[in-house]
Amino acid sequence: MNQQESSSGYAMDRQREIYIAGMSGQTPKIPIALDALEKVAKERISPKAFAYVAGGAGKELTVSSNRSDFAQWQIMPRMLRDVSKVDYTIELFGKKHRSPLMLSPVGVLEMAHPKADVAVGKAAANMEVPYIISNQASMTMEATAQAMGNASRWFQLYWSKSYELVESFIQRAENSGCEAIVVTLDTTMLGWRVRDLDMAYLPFLRGKGIAQYTSDPVFQKLMDEPETEPRPKNKITLDTFVSLFELMKAYPGGFFKNLTSGRPLKAVRTFINLYTKPSLNWSDLQFLQERTKLPIILKGILHPQDAQIAIDHGVSGIIVSNHGGRQVDGAISSISALPGIMEVVKDQIPVILDSGVRTGSDVVKALALGAKAVCIGRPYVYGLALDGQAGVETVLKNLLSDFELNMRLSGYKSITELQPEILRFVGNTK
Repeated sequence: MNQQESSSGYAMDRQREIYIAGMSGQTPKIPIALDALEKVAKERISPKAFAYVAGGAGKELTVSSNRSDFAQWQIMPRMLRDVSKVDYTIELFGKKHRSPLMLSPVGVLEMAHPKADVAVGKAAANMEVPYIISNQASMTMEATAQAMGNASRWFQLYWSKSYELVESFIQRAENSGCEAIVVTLDTTMLGWRVRDLDMAYLPFLRGKGIAQYTSDPVFQKLMDEPETEPRPKNKITLDTFVSLFELMKAYPGGFFKNLTSGRPLKAVRTFINLYTKPSLNWSDLQFLQERTKLPIILKGILHPQDAQIAIDHGVSGIIVSNHGGRQVDGAISSISALPGIMEVVKDQIPVILDSGVRTGSDVVKALALGAKAVCIGRPYVYGLALDGQAGVETVLKNLLSDFELNMRLSGYKSITELQPEILRFVGNTK
């Protein structure tokens, strides 16, 4: 970030850029309004891809409350305060970052764009926004890291049944320059995702979103072990062959080689048998702590008691998240959970908010309630679907501008000034 941006801000230049282009009849390629962005993205990608990205668990009550509950907090702007200069940089684990924005891990990005995680990584690097690389990525963490250069990145870990595989992922993340391990806690099994179930579509069965696994030497070794689970018996139809064709294309090594080797089917069966661990519990954290010096951050904390237990177990940070409403239908929204967690955590470890963030005012509210940073997910995926790397960058530019203007127009020029007292709670406390 250049000196001009760190002092006089970024948003007014962004507005000027859009309005000047409008003089030549150019309107934004990426819709500014998030509802419009989602609508256009829905038209661009396949129905199955959109269902996977946009959908949530059950009646999607949690998806809805993640958004609506932000309205329970209102900003109280202050006037006649010098906001000619602005500083919205933050520091996490000893590293300074341009803004409080981060990119959540989102899997199977190849359904949105062929360059998938690499395009997102490049966009994140250009915008100086940390990227949490997905465990369920379409491209390997090594490829994404190489595309990002020295830019900041973390790695999301889904804890599988194989501890040897968990350890291999950690080592690869360290070797790829990842600065933290983000353990996702809330997906020890898949939620009841009605949109996906209605389409009977799970991308992993087509070999999508399992690049971290198929590229891993431990996983390749596990593929050669005798199978302990019975193979499913499916009716053979034309769709069966289409699915197998997708799988052969997705698996590394070339279509015809994959067709004769049998490895792609083995990979899917191995993945399905081990990728979740319902028995995961607090005592497992010691395994990670003994194998990495990277900060360990727990993603999925919603209850204050769990926040305290996390601190007691010596973790480095917490991400308050309900997985974008994709796991438990009717769960507490992340923004509603945040105040109770902050009462427990105080300033002992950084707290990051994930799930439901769509606008600059959302970011202001989350920071005022104690979050150190905020993650966005679906919006950048929609940008990716519409314009690849450039689309992701545009979504970030717009959100950063929106945040900056909301902060400055409310009378605040520094994130340190965003405290709970700048907000008024107007929601139902019951």
